Amino acid sequence: MNFKSLQADVLRISDLYAANHGIDRDRDWALLKLQEELGELTAEHLRLSGRARGAGDAEALGDEAADVLGMLLIYCAGAGIDLETAMRRKWLKWLEPAA
Repeated sequence: MNFKSLQADVLRISDLYAANHGIDRDRDWALLKLQEELGELTAEHLRLSGRARGAGDAEALGDEAADVLGMLLIYCAGAGIDLETAMRRKWLKWLEPAA
């Protein structure tokens, strides 16, 4: 699995979901959804660490992390961000030998 292939699959699923539920994905929709999903990940983290009511669920934590990644991929596509290039530029450069 690579970012481009995963992103293409996520975008297809998002298109189907939006069509089935009549969702208007305007300019800031993906960023707002990303924030929502990050909140859900945070809530599950708090439950698992005993800092919120309810029983935590490690599988739910993974599901919420997947939602965050999915929405990030959707946001990047809409914003014209090549995430692979950005990751190489920002993070992976630190693994390259010093010139």
